[in-house]
Amino acid sequence: MPHSTFPIIDLTKLQKYSNSWVPMCNDVRHALEQHGYFIALYDDNNRISKEIFDVMEELFDLPIETKKNNTSDFYFYQWVGQREQAPLHESFGIAHPNHVEELQSFTTLMWPQGNHKFHETVTSYVKVAAEVEQLVDKMVFESYGVAERHYESHVAATTYLLRPIKYTAPPPGAEDGIDNVGCNEHTDKSFSTLLFQNQINALQVETKSGEWIDVHIPPSAFVFMAGDAYEAWSNGRIYAARHQVLLKEDKQRYTLALFTFNKGITEIPEELVDETHPLQYKPFDNFGLAWYYLSGANSMSHSTAKAYCGINAG
Repeated sequence: MPHSTFPIIDLTKLQKYSNSWVPMCNDVRHALEQHGYFIALYDDNNRISKEIFDVMEELFDLPIETKKNNTSDFYFYQWVGQREQAPLHESFGIAHPNHVEELQSFTTLMWPQGNHKFHETVTSYVKVAAEVEQLVDKMVFESYGVAERHYESHVAATTYLLRPIKYTAPPPGAEDGIDNVGCNEHTDKSFSTLLFQNQINALQVETKSGEWIDVHIPPSAFVFMAGDAYEAWSNGRIYAARHQVLLKEDKQRYTLALFTFNKGITEIPEELVDETHPLQYKPFDNFGLAWYYLSGANSMSHSTAKAYCGINAG
């Protein structure tokens, strides 16, 4: 698997150099258009990184019977584990983790006696992660010149889903791409995804040319990834990259994935439609897109957005 250069953008510089705002907005947009993701450095996350993984270990150490209480009709909102097709993967779904009551409900579900440290640590983490997500969206919208008309309504429509994920170390002598698969290749059905991991690299992303590359993520850095809904909203300008997790180290890997889904109907900004970029997508329901994927109507290997709401979709 080749190593390649991948985009790294230090968002903390925005706090120091106001004249860097416009160029960095363009850098962020360009990274998502060309790569579908970028590594985001953000100083505020250094202080909480150890604590968040401490409470994640505590969460995954709970009995299976307790974990199974994390249920939902919506697959992405429930506990997933012990699956034959993904034996190394286990994850929870915490819906609306930025709302105190929702996070408290999840905490009480897992620890009926309460767990103040878990609740407070996740609250602090989500606050920082949501800041990064909103900052990136603001930069993209401004770079496209659509922030004034569309950003506030976009923020109002945004909902969050936090998925803590544990990947068990692969068995000794695991064959690459078979016994060490933590997550099969896919695009995200969200608008965006913000990933934060412990220091075990395993993420691979497919480039536009079809090459799979290992992504080496610095400690305490985020990975911002565009989902299928972001690609559709941008009228195909932004690239929703396929990615997968292949475990190479004999260590457990923990990842926090903060997904955003938009409520209601998402319109494609008319500013993003021109002669060079004719309209490719109809207005769409982000959750409808996710349900369409979960129905089995679209495989992991192809664009769910094009199949679900593309102008030429059947």
